[in-house]
Amino acid sequence: MKPVEIYTKEGCPYTRGLKRKLEHDGLSYVTYDVLEDPTQMQEMLALNGQRREVPTIVWPGKGVKVGFHGT
Repeated sequence: MKPVEIYTKEGCPYTRGLKRKLEHDGLSYVTYDVLEDPTQMQEMLALNGQRREVPTIVWPGKGVKVGFHGT
């Protein structure tokens, strides 16, 4: 199964919670720091309708979600 892709920035508390949840559920993930890599920022904006919000999450086979609130 492809890993969950997370577009984020360093220190994001929502991303920390998301990572804990994914690890608890046994799901693999890869993170992209949108402040460190302008290319990743452009990819995130293209995926989420130009929203500058993190985390932006790409769920394999399920689509894109912006934000994480513990579920």
